[in-house]
Amino acid sequence: MTSLPAPAPVPLTGSAAEPAEELLALHRAGRLAAAYPGLTSLLARLPETESVRAAQLLSHVDPEQVLREHPGLPSLTVAVTGHGTLSSLVPALALEGARHGVLLRTVVSDFDSYVFDLTDPGSALHAAAPDLVLCLLDPMVVTDELPTPWRPEDVEAVLAEKTALLDTLTARFAGSGRGTLVLNTMPLPRVLASQLIDHRSRARLGAVWREANARLLRLAETHPALVVLDLDPHAAEGVAVTDPRLSVYAKAHLSPGILARYAREVGHLARALAGRTKKCLAVDLDQTVWGGVLGDDGADGIEVADSPRGEAFQAFQKVLKQLASQGVLLAAVSKNDLAPVREVVTDHPGMTLREADFVRFAVNWRPKPENLRELAEDLNLAVESVVFVDDSPYECGLVRRELPGVSVVPLDEEPARHIEKLLRDGWFDVRELTVEDRERPALYRVEAERKDFLHGFDSLQDYLRELGVRVRIGPVEDREVPRVSQLTLRTNQFNLTTRRLQPAEVRELAAGRDTRVLAVHAGDRFGENGLVGAVLTRREGTTVHIDGFLLSCRVFARGIEQTALAAVLRQARADGAREVLATYRASAKNAKVRDFYPRNGFVPVADADGALVFRHDLASVLPVPDHVRLTDSCEGNTP
Repeated sequence: MTSLPAPAPVPLTGSAAEPAEELLALHRAGRLAAAYPGLTSLLARLPETESVRAAQLLSHVDPEQVLREHPGLPSLTVAVTGHGTLSSLVPALALEGARHGVLLRTVVSDFDSYVFDLTDPGSALHAAAPDLVLCLLDPMVVTDELPTPWRPEDVEAVLAEKTALLDTLTARFAGSGRGTLVLNTMPLPRVLASQLIDHRSRARLGAVWREANARLLRLAETHPALVVLDLDPHAAEGVAVTDPRLSVYAKAHLSPGILARYAREVGHLARALAGRTKKCLAVDLDQTVWGGVLGDDGADGIEVADSPRGEAFQAFQKVLKQLASQGVLLAAVSKNDLAPVREVVTDHPGMTLREADFVRFAVNWRPKPENLRELAEDLNLAVESVVFVDDSPYECGLVRRELPGVSVVPLDEEPARHIEKLLRDGWFDVRELTVEDRERPALYRVEAERKDFLHGFDSLQDYLRELGVRVRIGPVEDREVPRVSQLTLRTNQFNLTTRRLQPAEVRELAAGRDTRVLAVHAGDRFGENGLVGAVLTRREGTTVHIDGFLLSCRVFARGIEQTALAAVLRQARADGAREVLATYRASAKNAKVRDFYPRNGFVPVADADGALVFRHDLASVLPVPDHVRLTDSCEGNTP
């Protein structure tokens, strides 16, 4: 996976054309590669009916040309293998990558080669060193091996054999491959069930088929490098699983419609792997969270829970609350007076959302782009981490123009569609939810108390001294591996190398003879911040290399970073090292830490291949800041 400085979106055609026409004009002018970073905002306006055409155009873009034009663009290598003909997936993946600003370089294997691809380290799939491996499963994996005639017991036997095989293949791949493997469930074809004329046999078939899919889904519980996508929800919405003609004549056993849904979910996963998962959900209030306009209708006149339309708004509120409970930072951004808004979220009997569900209220009469920019700064987030939801075409258009990095979800006058519009792009999807995720909103609310506490002091130093910062640093424990992996994927500002690691890679480094993964924990008088950072080190003779250093944006500027660095240097000297070399690799978001190492006793020694290397001779190790209490437990798996 490549993750260098991400370029800013560039102007497209400069016209006011419809998105599909603008995309076609770029294609005809040969400018799609040059305009690639700006395609995200263009595709956000593209009607769903134009998706197939757009996918075909984007599939002709040369990934290498895009990277020559934009060397800092996040990119992933995606290997596609499976049972049937797979080339028709490539355009859909190209569309989803462009939609999220991640370049997907796709390598497609030969027909029905997935067993060889996943088990042989010498296969072309392994040689491609993919970040994502898509092993596409279809119902014909099972039906091709059924006898004629067949019974439900025959299906059960084939399913048992296939799920056991996939379990073995996943384990073999994990032992030799480094990417994330993706499997999928196989929806039960209606034409298969309809071949059984008695309902008891159909019920038996449905049971054994769904039990096999459940076994597939549970494989992710025992294989950390595996993700299993469930296609049943898409089939339940009426998306055709197969196209009979394509299946018979082209051996393409999944329909274009289901492949498009599959590619959309892969796009969400790719965005997370590239470190572009969103963190904050900023929602309008009037006609978005409730019906009506609070300033005109009053608290008693808004629609929420007391009518069919009100129930639609209430259902939307429940989804917002569900997302917030999993670590999404929910903020209100509304043109309103603050006092009536607080009254509604505190006292209105129909409200599901309450003030405790929000981390911030940006409720005033200022332009919404200003509020969103200030909101991101207040939360120590990049503005690109924000998803903005509003029913006003004017406000949505204004935010798109002024803050192109913000993802905009435009709603309309029908509240029953709000939920689907919000969820369709999986903005906040992650590989695995951690304890820290669930606690994040509460931690940000406590951060507001810290800022109020700060206002009572004449100097920052007095504030920090009274804050009582505590830092503990030590070898990562197995239960902490998902959180450390998540930090590498989501942390962009205080991230010295922007090195993205999956859980299996974190475990490999933690278990290495000469490598360490150190977890940084912090707390203060207001409570525990949890696992807020990580340091990745490597020993070569008498030299210790710092290959990665990252810290959550929640805890900037409290001396935690200096304390962790001091602990690493102190331990390196105690272990007999003669020097420490540390790397900084620039990205679009980490410019503020470019001078972190020089400010802390390091001197520059190299500038090559886009990376700055700094050296510390360990003659005089910087002290821990006076206001910080350090529990130093760096000792661990070092020689």
